[in-house]
Amino acid sequence: MKTITCGELVPGCTYKARAETEAELLQKVSEHVRTAHPGMEMTPKMVEKVKAKVHEE
Repeated sequence: MKTITCGELVPGCTYKARAETEAELLQKVSEHVRTAHPGMEMTPKMVEKVKAKVHEE
């Protein structure tokens, strides 16, 4: 299981996501960013930052 906590990238955000695959996790994170952080974009650079913070459970 792959996990990520948004607060590792956006201080103060408590959102946590879990998924079986990295692709599913990135989809969940993208949706979260779209709804909770409307000023942010999931650029290729941001995707790399997200991938660097993914943990295995």
